[in-house]
Amino acid sequence: MLRGWYLFIAVILLCNVAAAETIELPNPKTKGTISVEEAIQKRRSSRAFLTTALTKDQISQLLWACQGITDQDWKLRAAPSAGALYPLEIYLANKDGVFHYLPMENKLNLIIKGDKRPNISRGALTQTFIEDAPISIIITAVYRRTQSKFGIRSERYVDFEAGHAAQNILLEAQALGLSAVPIGSFWDDVISSILELPPDHDPLYIIPIGYEKNEG
Repeated sequence: MLRGWYLFIAVILLCNVAAAETIELPNPKTKGTISVEEAIQKRRSSRAFLTTALTKDQISQLLWACQGITDQDWKLRAAPSAGALYPLEIYLANKDGVFHYLPMENKLNLIIKGDKRPNISRGALTQTFIEDAPISIIITAVYRRTQSKFGIRSERYVDFEAGHAAQNILLEAQALGLSAVPIGSFWDDVISSILELPPDHDPLYIIPIGYEKNEG
């Protein structure tokens, strides 16, 4: 009898841990306050950020623009993908930890607790503004997903896709009144270690995002 109660309590505790480690994001909006043309015209790279936290709504919009589902029937995503194979895996780092984005559920799954932004900054050649920005989105790629169909051209296609996803993030940030900058200068192995990435998840971009700090 006692054993049964212990098992019951263990299951409840595990469920509570799982719930605490998954964040459900608000549904993204498909109409904004500025046009695509305005977002393109105003987009600039920023390397000075306020530490003001972003809302769940803002985070949801940014991640949806990067890799969110835009067709529920076919499960197509916001950025074009060769063969609809979707080799990109998206991570987010903030003061609470490192999260893995789950596009199908529009959720964030906590994989590391604790603020890793200072470590990411050092791994990106001490670009200190990464530590200041409230979030950074990290785009990684699993090349083998595309290699299975496209062979020697797969690396090109995956890199194209990362560029599409990054530009979506930059334009969505502008539409939300935020600033961002795409970073490609970092030690790949160091960033992979900090984020505890699976061996086949290659980091391609770090994109710090937040409210721009006026240094004037």
